[in-house]
Amino acid sequence: MEDCCSPESERMEAWLDDHLEFSHSYFIRKASREMVNAWFSERVHSIQQSSCKENPPQQHSGPPSASTILPTTLQDSRCPSPIPSPAPGTPTRKISASEFDRPLRPIVVKDAEGSLTFLSDADRETVPLRGSVMGEGGIGGGGSGAGSDRCARLLELVMDVSSHLDVTALCHKIFLHINELIAADRYSLFLVGEDSSNRKFLVSRLFDVAEGSTLEESSSSCIRLEWNKGIVGHVAATGQPLNIKNAYEDPRFNAEVDLITGYRTQSILCLPIKNHRDEVVGVAQAINKKCGEDSAFTEQDERDFSAYLAFSGIVLHNAQLYETSQLENRRNQVLLDLASLIFEEQQCLEVLLRKIAGTILSFMQAQACTVFTTEDESMNSFSSVFHMEYEELREVLDPPKRDCDVSQINYMYAQCVKNTMQPLNIADVTKDQRFPWTREDPDLSSNQIKSLLCTPIRNGKKDKVIGVCQLVNKMDEASGSVKAFNRNDEQFLEAFAIFCGLGIQNTQMYETVERARAKQQVTLEVLSYHASAAEEETRELQVTAVATVPSAQSLRLMDFSFSDFDLSDTETTMATIRMFVDLNLVQNFQMKYTSLCHWILSVKKNYRKNVAYHNWRHAFNTAQTMFTLLKAGRLQNKLNDLEVLALMIATLSHDLDHRGVNNSYIQRSEHPLAQLYCHSTMEHHHFDQCLMILNSSGNQILSALSLDEYKATLKMIERAILATDLALYMKRRGEFFELTKNSQFVWEDEHHRDLLRSMLMTACDISAITKPWPVQKRVAELVATEFFEQGDKERRELNVEPIDLMNREKRDKIPSMQVSFIDAICTQLYETLSGMSEYCSPLLEGCQKNRQRWKCLAEECEKGLSNGFM
Repeated sequence: MEDCCSPESERMEAWLDDHLEFSHSYFIRKASREMVNAWFSERVHSIQQSSCKENPPQQHSGPPSASTILPTTLQDSRCPSPIPSPAPGTPTRKISASEFDRPLRPIVVKDAEGSLTFLSDADRETVPLRGSVMGEGGIGGGGSGAGSDRCARLLELVMDVSSHLDVTALCHKIFLHINELIAADRYSLFLVGEDSSNRKFLVSRLFDVAEGSTLEESSSSCIRLEWNKGIVGHVAATGQPLNIKNAYEDPRFNAEVDLITGYRTQSILCLPIKNHRDEVVGVAQAINKKCGEDSAFTEQDERDFSAYLAFSGIVLHNAQLYETSQLENRRNQVLLDLASLIFEEQQCLEVLLRKIAGTILSFMQAQACTVFTTEDESMNSFSSVFHMEYEELREVLDPPKRDCDVSQINYMYAQCVKNTMQPLNIADVTKDQRFPWTREDPDLSSNQIKSLLCTPIRNGKKDKVIGVCQLVNKMDEASGSVKAFNRNDEQFLEAFAIFCGLGIQNTQMYETVERARAKQQVTLEVLSYHASAAEEETRELQVTAVATVPSAQSLRLMDFSFSDFDLSDTETTMATIRMFVDLNLVQNFQMKYTSLCHWILSVKKNYRKNVAYHNWRHAFNTAQTMFTLLKAGRLQNKLNDLEVLALMIATLSHDLDHRGVNNSYIQRSEHPLAQLYCHSTMEHHHFDQCLMILNSSGNQILSALSLDEYKATLKMIERAILATDLALYMKRRGEFFELTKNSQFVWEDEHHRDLLRSMLMTACDISAITKPWPVQKRVAELVATEFFEQGDKERRELNVEPIDLMNREKRDKIPSMQVSFIDAICTQLYETLSGMSEYCSPLLEGCQKNRQRWKCLAEECEKGLSNGFM
């Protein structure tokens, strides 16, 4: 054999250390049975304590730890090398992309009813234990096997440990191996547990494993021992082994068991079982040495027992990891199903609460579940209570109705949890003296309740309790008796409560929205009634119109210099009828005369009379200018009937319910309208009002249109009304001007036609600037009055200084601002329209004449000859 210390061997060993995957593969492929036996023999009989890199090796004469019989890779896992942390701010991936390629069970499966669910009932994979090394039938007599046989049995045990997770069966087999070494009369295994108060205790997993006993017999009984009491409790609490020659001489020994069973305990060897964190997870006990001096356990027995118990520690640790992962997986599946359930049902709170309670009861094994909900800030009451018992899980109730005596439901604990916003876990309510009702009347609190778990249900912001979930009487699956809720139950119910809070809040919000929607529907019906014109007024207009509707020529409706100042309100409505008739809209769309009159009067009614400028008269003048452009401007021949209809409806409706303030004021004053629309606030509101009137009873002037025509008309009306927002006009006009300037405007292009309709709406909306000077001056006074009123509101309500246009103290600047308005907004628009049709040139001419007038006034104001025009 080559010298292990030669330079060549050292280089080879260093290379193998740097290539662990190759070393592992080579060992698997090349190692013989003798090499494996030699490896185990050296590990079992070497009692040297291994240590981490941080600690120097120490000589240890006591019993070996688990690390002395573990492979190097397992020993290294106790002291992992430091892993460099990612740079600050660098997100850490929770799962690598390659892990998604591993074969895993489906996330979503079908249950017995064929419904999709996250819950899976797949049996966990098990591998049968190999046959007992001692033949059939329990523990036999001690024998002396050769060292190679012992290693073979140890290797077999390692194979079982690596392929099986049944703690009881594996530990039973470990005891079989141990018996060959120390030959005790009986063995017991106790595991560490915790109650709901985090108090530790010990419970037997194997008890009195004796000669001839089977696995079933040894694991059938369950004994619970207190922590730090008795020999087993002392070993568990201290983590130190005990080797007692005479049990009756040790004050920690409890002789009552011997008196009951008739068995005489002499010697005891009791050792702790620890996990990789050096925490006690169990205690193994051997009783009455069968042979040897004084029938006492030797130090060698203690070392052998400790060495084999290291495997028990591995078994327990692996099993706990597996059981924990299975439990967490099951919890996650239940929570996913609960989340799916919550988002499936958001319409009825009672149905949702029934599903939530059923899911909780089926998983938590509680006797009853009660969900209390609240909708107000009251600290002394709940708005509703839903109660469900475990027996009801088998019932099919549709709709879910159940008669229950609410007086029998104890709400006092839930009220306490609601007020404190903290969970409550009571192992036995009859013994809990924290609450006054328990001290005053013990029977009241006990009312068939023993154990209780109660947790608050919070809203999405976690700052308010919107409900309380209360579970009573956790049932033991094996015995059916009532037991206390533990910490795991608390944590799981808290997780449940998060989902319940989302579900309850969403459902309550849905119900609130539904109620608000119903109220809104009623309100719209009332508004529609009051917003519509009176039937008597409609009949009067209809009779008058049929008899004497003046012609367009007599009303001068086809004149660009038209003024409404000499017309009464009734004459403006008749003039509107004349425009619809002369544009052939009544005939082409089969409008009922009654509906047309009712619609016109309803539109007129929905303009506010207390607004100086943006009222019915402004809408009528805008419509008249559109009529003039279509007829006198010869544009009707360029547009189709639906476009003409949409433009006329839009001009009459484009300022419906105007409040005398602009979009800026609506936004800055945080008016509710600003919450509905992020831009063109008032224009959207005008269109909504237009729709409401068109859909109101008696106003259906579009009823003869087909569905496609109706949709197309409404779309054009909407875009036309929104186009009256000067902010949108400024964005779109550049494209329109460029198209007409370069003779690229195509009448067959719908986008180009939409641009034209938008420009026509603006041209009509600001057409007062083109009227004869007396009309223009009077309209300017009305506009200034409205603007000054808004400026006064801004000072009074918003505490801001208004802009010059709305500041009555700056009225002397109005002429110059009018000149700027004409130059920036009006001139190029009217020039473009005149270029498209020479018959539209009166608009440009009127605008230019008024500019000269305003220019002269502005110069007089600058010279101090005038303080304005009002």
